[in-house]
Amino acid sequence: MPSFRSGRVTRLLEQRAGLQRVEVDLGDGPERAYVLLQLTGTVALGDRVVVNTTAVELGLGTGGWHVVHWNLERDGWSEKGPGHIIKSRYTSLQADVGSSEEHLESLAEVESIDGLPVVAAALHSQLPAVAVAVKERRPDARVVYVMTDGAGLPLALSDLVCTLRERGLVDATVTCGHAFGGDYEAVSIFSALAVSRHVAEADVAVVAMGPGIVGTNTRLGFSGMEVGPTLDAVAALGGVPIAALRASFADPRPRHQGVSHHSVTALRLACRERVLVAFPLIGGPGEDRLRSDLAAAGIDARHEVVEVAPPDVLGLFVQHGLDIVSMGRPAADDPVLFQAAAAAGVVAVDAIGPVRGRTGP
Repeated sequence: MPSFRSGRVTRLLEQRAGLQRVEVDLGDGPERAYVLLQLTGTVALGDRVVVNTTAVELGLGTGGWHVVHWNLERDGWSEKGPGHIIKSRYTSLQADVGSSEEHLESLAEVESIDGLPVVAAALHSQLPAVAVAVKERRPDARVVYVMTDGAGLPLALSDLVCTLRERGLVDATVTCGHAFGGDYEAVSIFSALAVSRHVAEADVAVVAMGPGIVGTNTRLGFSGMEVGPTLDAVAALGGVPIAALRASFADPRPRHQGVSHHSVTALRLACRERVLVAFPLIGGPGEDRLRSDLAAAGIDARHEVVEVAPPDVLGLFVQHGLDIVSMGRPAADDPVLFQAAAAAGVVAVDAIGPVRGRTGP
């Protein structure tokens, strides 16, 4: 059950598109909270607010901030959205964010993404590795990030996406399902891919959930299972489906060592089409372990494993001023996770062909 407390805004820390970060005093001194502007509007210094304290009380990592639920200084608040498509439906914070599909006649009959290479990754933190690998080899390629609703719903909350946009590594964003706040909103993963190709003019799309993947230490109970249906959607629409492996040699949990069971299960059970699986040639015992994990799961037989020498992804992070952390570990402590994602970026670049002419900005 959710927990709520009231307090007062004592400090404004940051504001950017869609988000404020503040400090609130709930009676025990200043504590951190964020405000989702699309859902509650802004707050000001001294405002009395109601905050959802559930994540902090549960000791969550990515979501370990309070969330401002309502500003008590206002009798009401209204901001008309761009259309009639509502996300977070049937909750007290449902919002009419609209969708690209309801406004663009050009999408009405679209059933193809015309060979668009699409990388599906299980972790939000793998997005920058794909992006830097693509931009390193094809600086002119347009990279579009599709954020699903498998984890955090507000795109504005992602510091990572904000930084990638500032660095020019991601050119546009699409939020689909109940995720919201992208440059373009979409109802489903299918329409999000169509928007990526035909509206955002992607040369490469990267599909991954937002911050906060969920896992339960069971075979099927994790949100990364969405990688399988995502790859199937890409294939159904005539794109090039590319799986980025989740792999680790630093994770203490046996189920995530080598090729994570998240990747193995999604590719073995949840993905019904034959897709490209990017395999990073990292050499040594690490490469041998990854290879044997794929073979043991039958992934090398069910799918097309594409062996790729990944770029120096850690060096590219430094070059672009990116401080990347995943599962609480700096990228340098678990490089294979990012080498695997960068390898998928290389496979995507090889599938681009000539970059299409631009009709928009």
